[in-house]
Amino acid sequence: MTLDAMLRRIGHRGRVTPDRETLFALHRSWRRTVPYENLDIQLGRPVGLDPDTLYDKLIRRRRGGYCYEQNAGLAMLLRLAGFEVSMVEGGVMRQARGDAMWGNHNALVIDLDGRQWVADAGIGDGFVEPLRLREGPQEQGEFTYRLERLASDTWRFHHNPGATIASYDFRLRPCVPADFAARSHELSTSPESPYVTTLIAARPDAGHTLLLLSRTLRQYGADGRSSWTIGDVDEFATTLSEQFLVPLQDLGPDGVGRLWEKARAQDDARQTRAQDDARQTRAQEADRR
Repeated sequence: MTLDAMLRRIGHRGRVTPDRETLFALHRSWRRTVPYENLDIQLGRPVGLDPDTLYDKLIRRRRGGYCYEQNAGLAMLLRLAGFEVSMVEGGVMRQARGDAMWGNHNALVIDLDGRQWVADAGIGDGFVEPLRLREGPQEQGEFTYRLERLASDTWRFHHNPGATIASYDFRLRPCVPADFAARSHELSTSPESPYVTTLIAARPDAGHTLLLLSRTLRQYGADGRSSWTIGDVDEFATTLSEQFLVPLQDLGPDGVGRLWEKARAQDDARQTRAQDDARQTRAQEADRR
């Protein structure tokens, strides 16, 4: 587990000192080269949060992961680079759904030269550079994020309007990856979990963000938004490999085919639900008339 190997993994060739410039550069490079993805969950593979498992998956095998994996890996990199890093507990959508959401996310807080910064690689379409831990809006390119202080040690991150989530809360008590092991097991195995029901991959690229939900690919950035449906398994494989930088050989000999069938089934189920909802709405309107 070496800093040089981690820097090669994310393609960082600049100097490495614990300062603001390096923090921003490492965060940007990690977000753009280590894809947010739940493909192992979709394949029924266990998710491990211990350092050796994470290093093997994210660095040696050049894969990505979801929030717990992403931020544990990013924390390893930043600590090896000399930063003071705390992993903290998060709660995605706690504003709307209450305290039961605590623990369904994690984030990082970096203490640097008397200031604190929030780092997070665990939201697929999240911020590309760290946010200063202070109240108010913060712009990155065409996106505007906002931090709100809820209590002395509790904060709320408000995502850019139109993003995959509206907000998440986080509290500043330091944690370790093992603190999230039970919740990670639940979210990676429960039939009700969105990580089980929906194939997800995301990666910010120059000027835009790519998001794959089942077999719908979305792209949005300064030049607008677009989406299209992936048509066949070959296009699906190319998308995973070229757009999300997933090494297909790591998915196993039948991995791409199995993921494609899951993506198709998920998309079919989504369309069926949409049609049922539309019929129900029409029926209700007819009853009111």
